[in-house]
Order: sequence, then structure tokens, then C-alpha cells
Amino acid sequence: MKLVFASNNKNKIKEIQQLLPSTIEIVSLEDIGCHEEIPETADTIEGNAILKANYVTEKYGYDCFADDTGLEVEALNGDPGVFSARYAGEQRSSEDNMDKLLLALSNNPNRNAHFKTVIALNVNGGQHLFTGIAEGQITITKAGSEGFGYDPIFQPEEYLQTFAELSSAIKNQISHRGKATQLLISFLKNKK
Repeated sequence: MKLVFASNNKNKIKEIQQLLPSTIEIVSLEDIGCHEEIPETADTIEGNAILKANYVTEKYGYDCFADDTGLEVEALNGDPGVFSARYAGEQRSSEDNMDKLLLALSNNPNRNAHFKTVIALNVNGGQHLFTGIAEGQITITKAGSEGFGYDPIFQPEEYLQTFAELSSAIKNQISHRGKATQLLISFLKNKK
């Protein structure tokens, strides 16, 4: 089975491809000739995943899936949430985003947070949503060099390391994206 993954984020594509069985081939937006920025104008994570999947299906005619992810911090009323990638501005700098978040929480003892990924799958004329959540804490300082985004400041429940310190094999098992992708895989296996 060949599915378009509505992303040009090479880190996300690599992470997802590692999780999928070899019977499912991932094709990127670049592979189908989609070079435009797909609008992410919804005010929810679910809404952005749906917008991206529908854009590819409607404009290019492919079965596809799209994801959107946000970091939701309890002490910040769920922020940065849907604005996680642009939290510190349109430059989408992970370093700037982490610095802004650490500053916002600098004197706050409540470090509870979770990552949320929603995958919208458009296949055979239908749409299906899969949600994965990883609970954890925001650390005081950055640690680790693996992963991307907020990984160096997110410590998942039951672990002493940040996502950026864990191996990709462990992270893929316990992460928000890993959980949502496992639901997607189970669904696709049962469709055959």
C-alpha cells in the first residue's frame, strides 16, 4: 500500500516510516510535486490535521494521512498547543520556542504537560482520526540531542530522561506520535 504523508518534515517522515510495516510505503509531499505550504489555519490540533489531509486528497487525488502535534502545558492553560511550532514567532525555531517556554515556567512549580498528536487518514473515500497522548513534565533545563522540537525539555512519565535523551526505539514506543501511528497501523492492517 502506498500512502502520501502530508509533510515535508524529514524528521517526522523518518520517525513515521520506522514505525510502519514494510508493506506500507510512505510518499512525501515533495514526491507528489506538492511544494506549497499547506495552510494550518484551524484553532485545534485535530482541525489542522484534517485541513492538511483534505488539501492533499482534494488537490492531488491521493489517499493520504496528515498529522498535527502540539505541546499542551497545564500551567499555561494548554499553550502553546496548536501554536507549538510558532510559539516564539514565525521563524519556527525550536531553540527559541524552548527558551520562551522555559522562561514562561521559570517560577512555576507546576511542570505538567502532554504532547498530543492527531492523525487524519483519508482512505477509500472516508476519513478516520487517531489520537496519541504522551503525559510528562517540562524540565528546568534542556538535555539530550536526539529527536526534534521540544524533545530536550519534555520528560515523559515514568522516565528520568527527556525525549531527546531516549533512543528512537524507546521514544517511538511511548511517544504521542508513536501511539497515534500504532492506532493508524492497526486500522490499516484490519482494512485488508
